[in-house]
Amino acid sequence: MSFRNLTRLALPALAALAVGGAVVPASAQTSTVIIAPSAPPPPRVETIPPPPGPQAQMMTWENGHWTWNGTNWDWTEGHYVQRPVPTAVWEPGHWAQEATGGYIWVDGHWRT
Repeated sequence: MSFRNLTRLALPALAALAVGGAVVPASAQTSTVIIAPSAPPPPRVETIPPPPGPQAQMMTWENGHWTWNGTNWDWTEGHYVQRPVPTAVWEPGHWAQEATGGYIWVDGHWRT
């Protein structure tokens, strides 16, 4: 089984995350490179709740996704993220197959 977990430098977060109905700004995040030995299971069907609070037009839904913990797949629930600018579009994260046969997580990001 192939598993690699490398920590990159902490980067300032561009988005605020909605957690449990509240919008929580993230001041810094640490990106992690994870390579899983197999493809993730199919995505779960999620019911998207209404955006929290009066800033709904500045929020977008980030779908849930599977994460690899080194031995098993875990589901990460979807949540709302705040746009850094009104015209920003969220490009979702995804698993991409490597030439070695493993799968690597590619973080989501904002496109302006």
